Amino acid sequence: MRDSPAVGNEIHVSINSDQDIVAARQKGRTLAAALGFSSGDATLIAAAISELARNIVTYAKSGEIQLKELNGSSRQGIQVVARDEGPGILDIPQALRDGFSTSGSLGLGLPGVKRLMDEFEIVSAESSGTTVTAKKWKP
Repeated sequence: MRDSPAVGNEIHVSINSDQDIVAARQKGRTLAAALGFSSGDATLIAAAISELARNIVTYAKSGEIQLKELNGSSRQGIQVVARDEGPGILDIPQALRDGFSTSGSLGLGLPGVKRLMDEFEIVSAESSGTTVTAKKWKP
């Protein structure tokens, strides 16, 4: 696993294997706790990171999870960006439907991440990879 240190409050975790999924999840939980998120919210953030990293390993084989502290004028949060250069998602609305899967899974990954986080954006193009950006704000 190749890890780069935090860069300007950013943590980058290379995702290539199941061990990297665990590392990204742990780093996300640690950052969420350091930012003052509740234990419950830290668990939700870690679950979202785990789902996004699992998608990278399953569909793209390799990619990156980026974790970043968000400091707005009136609120604080965490941003999770999952980026890969895999095959892309042909039909994003279909991929966001509960139960849809091209890998034989339960099809709860992307819809679940969307529900767990406060903001969710997905950008993907065939043969160009996928970038998912999700944000969770402290109450």
